[in-house]
Amino acid sequence: MPNNSLSSYGWVSITLHWLMALSFIGLYALGWWMVELDYYDGWYHRAPDIHKSIGISLAALMLLRLLWNHSQPRPQDLSDHARLNHLAHIIHNVFYLLVLILLVSGYLISTAKGKGIAVFELFSIPAIFAGSDERGELAGDIHEVSAHVFITLAVLHAVAALKHHFLDRDITLIRMLKPTHRNRGEQP
Repeated sequence: MPNNSLSSYGWVSITLHWLMALSFIGLYALGWWMVELDYYDGWYHRAPDIHKSIGISLAALMLLRLLWNHSQPRPQDLSDHARLNHLAHIIHNVFYLLVLILLVSGYLISTAKGKGIAVFELFSIPAIFAGSDERGELAGDIHEVSAHVFITLAVLHAVAALKHHFLDRDITLIRMLKPTHRNRGEQP
């Protein structure tokens, strides 16, 4: 089932979640690695180009995910703990905010010298604002801090999912791995 239900995420939501999660983890690792590259390393220019291209692709994927989420029902919370459910919703919104900050700051870093971003050499995203090294430095600091916060939250998110699975023995993790059965009377 491609669509969400009140009891389950559909394949589209699940695929978007995992594709974005793995991409962000990969971007974090690539970013960490590439900042240590020497100017004479063959990857000195290629790694940032790949990082930028994947980042722009993720911006489009994020927009698709937000549109999809807006058009789909959100599965009901499994927990009866209102505070924990509220905290989980806040953390998911913080994830979305961090993604926005990462994308905007990444764009500002990449265009600080007034040059656009080539996306996999297929097309280019223009530099809208006039170049500014100071803006680039500030955006770089924001990007780095936001990436560390994002990956820390992602690790905590994964630990929480494992806690749900192994300690609480509920289907929180399962329903993000595969669609579960619908409740009786629930519309497809």
